[in-house]
Amino acid sequence: MSQGHKLREILSGSDFLVLPGAYDCISAQLAEQAGFEVVFTSGFGISGSTLGRPDYGFLTATEMLYSVGRIARSIKVPLVADIDTGYGNPLNVIRTVEDVVQLGVAGIILEDQEWPKKCGHFQGKRVIPIEEHVEKIRAAAHARGDSGLVIIGRTDARAPLGLEEAIRRGRAYFEAGADVVFIEAPQSKDDLEAIAAAFPDAPLFANMIRGGKTPVLSANELKKLGFKIAVFPLASLFTATKAIAECFRYLKENGTTEGFEGSVNFQEFEEIIDVPKYRLLEQKFAIGE
Repeated sequence: MSQGHKLREILSGSDFLVLPGAYDCISAQLAEQAGFEVVFTSGFGISGSTLGRPDYGFLTATEMLYSVGRIARSIKVPLVADIDTGYGNPLNVIRTVEDVVQLGVAGIILEDQEWPKKCGHFQGKRVIPIEEHVEKIRAAAHARGDSGLVIIGRTDARAPLGLEEAIRRGRAYFEAGADVVFIEAPQSKDDLEAIAAAFPDAPLFANMIRGGKTPVLSANELKKLGFKIAVFPLASLFTATKAIAECFRYLKENGTTEGFEGSVNFQEFEEIIDVPKYRLLEQKFAIGE
């Protein structure tokens, strides 16, 4: 069974799904080890961790797919990947979708921003005409073939064009072949309620970012409103950033990391990345003495 079909099976059997955000292989493996059924990658997290730059469209398609592919191979559970705008017109979207299917990705987010895009919670976003993104969604649905790839149709129209237009776009993308509707950056609980009321027949995706445009609700609260999926895309990156900064501050002040609390040790990290597995393989294929 493909990862896309696995994801569809999980979605059909779950009342509500929480996706943790991963930005590299270690964070993805930790999410899997914590028991999450599905993992998510964000453009913000990958741009920040691999380039040290904000989510302003600096990542190329090649860089994004390289990172996403490595993460997908590092875990056994399905991966949902942010592929920004698909990196061009419908023909480019077809190429991108064919590539993510080959990489073993289970689901994608395809958004309607102009390129270069921005993080959905930044100011100054602009969106392409609704008709253009409908064709990109249709192209993605065509390109996935029988892979089962789940397409999450995202609109960033809430900020530049208003909630009513964002809902109209979400409906159009769902009808064009998206499996899940994602209206990015609702600005209040009232917005979230209006979105849920407008889509009684479509699975809804909510993006929970601490300090972002949308109020952060719990999984239970979002489920009661009528949402199907919630992603917490940057919690791991923000947590790791603080921990690393504190570790380096401690090292600078003390000249050692002895006594610093809040990190794993060498042996614990070995377990996370499955060193025992590779030791056994090393022994199996060792040259005899």
